[in-house]
Amino acid sequence: MSFVHGKSTYMSVDGNDLSAYTDTSTFNVGADVHDLTTYGQNNHVFQGGLGNNTGQMSGTYDNTAGTGPRAVLKPRVGTTVVVVRRPEGTGSAKPQDSVSAVISSYVETNPVADFVKWSCEFQCSGTVDATAQA
Repeated sequence: MSFVHGKSTYMSVDGNDLSAYTDTSTFNVGADVHDLTTYGQNNHVFQGGLGNNTGQMSGTYDNTAGTGPRAVLKPRVGTTVVVVRRPEGTGSAKPQDSVSAVISSYVETNPVADFVKWSCEFQCSGTVDATAQA
């Protein structure tokens, strides 16, 4: 068994590398579940449906003009962009997920006694390309 440290994770949105601004990311692979239970059953009967994948990323706010999370993400809310996540970092044969996704939210949080934080959620649209990096 080989454990992988999260520090090498790579995240990009619409071709903009946000890895230097990101400290947490999630990629949720899911599917719709349909209830097919009929009369006479003592338990529910379910069947899987369409894929329904989502993701989230967040970090400490950085006001770097043009390349920081606010400059990249805020204007893209409600638009479809390409999101790329490399959970083991960049390198030949390492895993990569690439997908068109709608940026559904961008949030800034301003705690009184800490650094400003940001977060972003996205809804995947279509098939996730999980081809390993070349």
